[in-house]
Amino acid sequence: MENFKLLGKKATRFGFAEALVELGEKYPNVVVLGADVTGSVLTSFFRDKFPDRFFSIGVAEQNATTIAVGLALSGKIPFFATYSAFSAFRNADQLRISVCYNNANVKIGGGHSGITVGPDGATHQALEELSLLRTLPNMTLVVPCDYIETRKATLAVAEFFGPAFVRFGRAPVPWFTTEETSFKIGKAEIFREGKDVAIVACGLMVWEALVAAEELWKRRGISAMVINNHTLKPIDVKTLVDAAKLCGAVVTAEEHQVHGGLGGAVAEVLAKNYPVPMEFVGMPDTFGVSGEPEELLVKFGMTWREIYSSALKVIERRDNKIGSNHVYRKVKDIAPLSNDIL
Repeated sequence: MENFKLLGKKATRFGFAEALVELGEKYPNVVVLGADVTGSVLTSFFRDKFPDRFFSIGVAEQNATTIAVGLALSGKIPFFATYSAFSAFRNADQLRISVCYNNANVKIGGGHSGITVGPDGATHQALEELSLLRTLPNMTLVVPCDYIETRKATLAVAEFFGPAFVRFGRAPVPWFTTEETSFKIGKAEIFREGKDVAIVACGLMVWEALVAAEELWKRRGISAMVINNHTLKPIDVKTLVDAAKLCGAVVTAEEHQVHGGLGGAVAEVLAKNYPVPMEFVGMPDTFGVSGEPEELLVKFGMTWREIYSSALKVIERRDNKIGSNHVYRKVKDIAPLSNDIL
């Protein structure tokens, strides 16, 4: 078990870009397609290194996706990257039919995702795409937690055949994993052991979950497990069910709408296999606004503070339901409930 600490801040788009260059050096059949935002999503790194294997399609994202399918069916490994607002939503039909129905070996990069795209405003703040993408047959969906993990995820999706989507962002976010941190597609990682509540997070919310877990321990003596659920599809059923059995209470946290994303995926797993009380931290069923990333995370309730308070809520719900003789420690035996000033 790693003792995670903040190593700095770096945008996850750098991990994606650096991995593309590494893949280009390793595989001569890797090609990259751009859609007039090459500098923003940093596919310019690959373009500058391999100009003959980079194709700028312009502001024609649907065409770029179908061109990528043709390249894939011809034996190439195409990566197409643009903002998630376009690569997921504008391309919904092409992703469903051209990519996934054909099980084409196309890799999609979803940049500028989440509320932290900030000043670009609501139209560019993709906060709904996880719910769409995880319903598509054959699609692998990865939401890395930091710069290093984004690099690992991008390298990993090139190593198997089939459609895949890697979500990454523009703003610098906490960087806390290392080259030695375990990462495998489809395998959720326990970043902190705990037995009173399980916090399941993806993307930048994994760091917020670690902060919340530390605060829960320091302020309340509550032992919180933190799970980095980077792969939403295929989801790691065993790790989630084992955590629910041990803790009896689960909080999910994501930089995405509370409906249909990570929280919905975890709820589906537990409803079928081991139902427990749950709380959900995410975008509260609204569109975003322009602002600085940190301001928007606070405004819309996607910080460690909301994870902390949700953990208290879900533990109380569990304890009220199970009675005093259950194996779980009751929250009142840990510390009295009160309204903390966070």
